[in-house]
Amino acid sequence: MTRLARIHRIFVLIMAAVALSGITLRAYAQTDASAHLIEITADSDSRYKIVGQRVPEITVKAGEPVLLRVTAKKAKSWNRDGSVHGFTLLRAKDRSKVDGWDLLFKPGRQEFQLTAPSEPGEYEAVCTVICSEEHEGMHMKFTVVP
Repeated sequence: MTRLARIHRIFVLIMAAVALSGITLRAYAQTDASAHLIEITADSDSRYKIVGQRVPEITVKAGEPVLLRVTAKKAKSWNRDGSVHGFTLLRAKDRSKVDGWDLLFKPGRQEFQLTAPSEPGEYEAVCTVICSEEHEGMHMKFTVVP
């Protein structure tokens, strides 16, 4: 057996062991070290929360890379696909959606690599999953500065 064949066989055996053990392997894209990290909780009380802020608000620079790290907790209801909350960015002036900012959150922690809108101004992040009767209150201000 060649060295390459042995390596391949070992790899297959490891992958089979991982699959049988129930361990989940996740592939992570290389994150941009210069990305603006934003950590939010999409909470069980149907509210977005940011540590250290009484009223959650996000401010980013136009066009900058953003790493959105979200911890999502189940509220009283969720989508059929298992999404417990959503996050869509709307332009405040006309309520139109910002391309690339229509996200669904499953329970647990997840990360999204995004680019801030190029147009400075006021935006609003809103939940797009009917997560409870308090769903309408799940929104926050999102400001893009030059």
